Amino acid sequence: MQNTIIMSIETSCDETAVAIIKNGQEILADVVASQIATHQKFGGVVPEVASRKHLELINVVIDQALRESGLNFRDLTHYAVTYGPGLVGALLVGVSTAKALAFAAEKPLIGVNHIEGHVYANFLTNNDIQFPLVCLIVSGGHTNLVKILDHGQYEFLGATRDDAAGEAFDKIARALGLGYPGGPQIEKLAREGDPQAVELPRAWLEEGSFDFSFSGLKSAVLNYLNQCHMKNIAVNKADVAASFQEAVLDVLVEKTMLAAQESQVKTVLLAGGVAANSFLRDKLKRRTQEVGIKLYYPPIKYCTDNAAMIGAAAHYKALRGEYADLDLNAVPNLKFG
Repeated sequence: MQNTIIMSIETSCDETAVAIIKNGQEILADVVASQIATHQKFGGVVPEVASRKHLELINVVIDQALRESGLNFRDLTHYAVTYGPGLVGALLVGVSTAKALAFAAEKPLIGVNHIEGHVYANFLTNNDIQFPLVCLIVSGGHTNLVKILDHGQYEFLGATRDDAAGEAFDKIARALGLGYPGGPQIEKLAREGDPQAVELPRAWLEEGSFDFSFSGLKSAVLNYLNQCHMKNIAVNKADVAASFQEAVLDVLVEKTMLAAQESQVKTVLLAGGVAANSFLRDKLKRRTQEVGIKLYYPPIKYCTDNAAMIGAAAHYKALRGEYADLDLNAVPNLKFG
């Protein structure tokens, strides 16, 4: 197949992102316009505000990506876009834009699942990843364990039954009076605390289960804070943050290691926004090194939402001829698995 030069668009939440990726790895342009400052005063993402900001920014970001790459629309071979999961209004901005560009240029359109995009952030920056492998995907809305046999061939091992890990981080950060987004704030504060200071539960679920559950842990932290308040006991926020983080990471790492050993793989990938957490990286790195498993995780800038990972995933879809029709629609609750 000829070279792919894919313009990819990501607007699933509060980043307006456009990238131009050659052959799945060569980053010709990578532009991200973040809305974090806009949503911080609300303590979280406001969907209507996010959609309007995407409308304001999408054409500006596309123009910047073309300038950064030195290319024009005629040089592109495909257009790719995140079509779910995410905020429906935000997704529609990206999907509508990508469909219009593909139609006008008479080039193939590729729809990408946002969660699959997070997996491919690893392939964007590594060319020696060996199959089969197990991937832990941890983000604000998703916590999944997946066995990947080859590109596009997945065996879904486990998922969250309630709160995802990143969602739990955000909720506890809010309860502690920290800023948005919560994950980085918890990680920063945890450095000053004792991870053994507050006794908190770990939800292992049924024996052999690779599913996750963090709602009980979240409730335990909230109950602890309420009890301290009722008894007029001073709360050491750093200790709470460290103990909460340790409880989450213990389950993530142990279940990933069990899945890798049961699947008899020698490679583990870490993906998603929570993959930027240095404690998680270090803990999983130590455990994989102990048993001779190779661990990969993306640079921090590609852990959070970006369009480059969407372009990487789209490259392998293009190789398989997996194209979308022009009636592609946003699917806010799109499943991965």
